[in-house]
Amino acid sequence: MKILISDYPDSMMSTHDYEQEILKNAFPDAEITIYEYTGDHEAFLEIIRDKDVLLTGFLPIDEEVFEHAKNLKCVALNATGYDNVDLKAASAYKVGVFPVGEYCTIDVAEHTIALMTSLAKNMKHYIADIDQRHVWKYDSAAQPKRLEDQTLCVFGFGKIGKAVAKRAKGLGLTVIAVDPYVDPELAAQLGVELVAPEEAYERADIISNHMNLSAANTQYFTAKEFKSMKRRPIFINMGRGLSIDEGALLDALENGDVRSAGLDVLTDEVPNLASNPLVGREDVIITPHMAFYSETSMRELQRISCENIVYYLTGQRDKVFKMVNEIK
Repeated sequence: MKILISDYPDSMMSTHDYEQEILKNAFPDAEITIYEYTGDHEAFLEIIRDKDVLLTGFLPIDEEVFEHAKNLKCVALNATGYDNVDLKAASAYKVGVFPVGEYCTIDVAEHTIALMTSLAKNMKHYIADIDQRHVWKYDSAAQPKRLEDQTLCVFGFGKIGKAVAKRAKGLGLTVIAVDPYVDPELAAQLGVELVAPEEAYERADIISNHMNLSAANTQYFTAKEFKSMKRRPIFINMGRGLSIDEGALLDALENGDVRSAGLDVLTDEVPNLASNPLVGREDVIITPHMAFYSETSMRELQRISCENIVYYLTGQRDKVFKMVNEIK
């Protein structure tokens, strides 16, 4: 058994000891190769040529890869997304593909609340007052609203959206949601009212995006949507950077249509921060797509992805989290 663990340098785990422990327990004689992909595609094709298993998160795995990796039996993804893999080609070469499932819902929900409360209480302004301007003045920023006097709208009421709603309600916020795929009765049982986007823009003091990226919601929040937001909301994006027109968001901040913004993602996954006009603003908090990141979540990510490999190769495919292609 030959197993390749490979990804871009900034996507590789800091240590692979836990992954190797799980795989070696199941396959004691396995040869495990760890390879940082730095762009030399020919070198990667040579390394994967005789491998039975690939564990990656974000490397593009296309038909050329499958053509070179004649022994490949499965591609395990230590990520929830799988659009980097050509599923049609994988099926043609009889290679199983499986991402991980839920491993960071709590972490992303907690990060959302952290951004929301920090922005609501003008924390970035006060930190700059203390650390940079050496100003000790409680009323140097506008008076904040109490959280319990505000309405949060969650766009995308899936697992993470529900977890955010639960925590927000615990802080006393009124919570509404936009999601055409959710049963209104189910939302009501959670104390959340489903509304149309137009009503959300009328009522929301805080908007938090958790939608999965699709053709329907790429560039979902544009100048039109920001102009429709009547209560100058705090805007939070925890979904995908491509859901937002960043230029329109900047204009909305400048014009006062949006009060402030918390962004865990930008349009470019590896952005040029030096040239991004959203960087350095007191009304914007940006984090480097790290909402998922915690001691617990990273261990779960490694465990689930490696156990998927074990289950798949030992004939326990019913225990694999989710096969995303068909093997005939």
